[in-house]
Amino acid sequence: MSKGEYTKEDEIKDAVENGDLKINPEDNAAENKEETKKEEPTTEDLLKAEKDRYLRLFAEFENYKKRTTKERIELFKTAGQELMTVLLPILDDFERALTHIEDDKEAEELRKGVLLIYQKLLKTLEQKGLSAIDVKQGDDFDADTHEAITQIPAPSEDLKGKIIDCVEKGYKLGDKIIRHPKVVVGQS
Repeated sequence: MSKGEYTKEDEIKDAVENGDLKINPEDNAAENKEETKKEEPTTEDLLKAEKDRYLRLFAEFENYKKRTTKERIELFKTAGQELMTVLLPILDDFERALTHIEDDKEAEELRKGVLLIYQKLLKTLEQKGLSAIDVKQGDDFDADTHEAITQIPAPSEDLKGKIIDCVEKGYKLGDKIIRHPKVVVGQS
């Protein structure tokens, strides 16, 4: 407090010390009762405050339930992501084997057996939510969906900035891409 500030409290203290002001305890008690009456909340105010607190707590709990339910659904959708990611190279090996077996005319029975196993594995994985990302020559390159491994001069003008070849298939689990298709893009 600076020297220039003289509060009402200081004024009263000086008046009491000089004898100009006498303090009556009954007057003081009456003032305190009035102050406490003003400060005490009514039952309606208390009821409003408790009701507001209850509604806020209830809303917070509802939000918590919705959030945890959403998280649980997301977890179930992608629970098999790690397993699917591990199985993708096996799927690729089956596709390579089928390509090479088709060249050999003597291994017709072998080709049928490998094709049967491949289709069964693919069908099972599709039932669990796995789907191949369809990529064709001439599709627009999308950096969010595709992974460009190289660029080559475009064989024609209409293939500039477009996909020329797909080197490795991409897969989605539900709506989430778990492996981006690796593609070759034509240079502009």
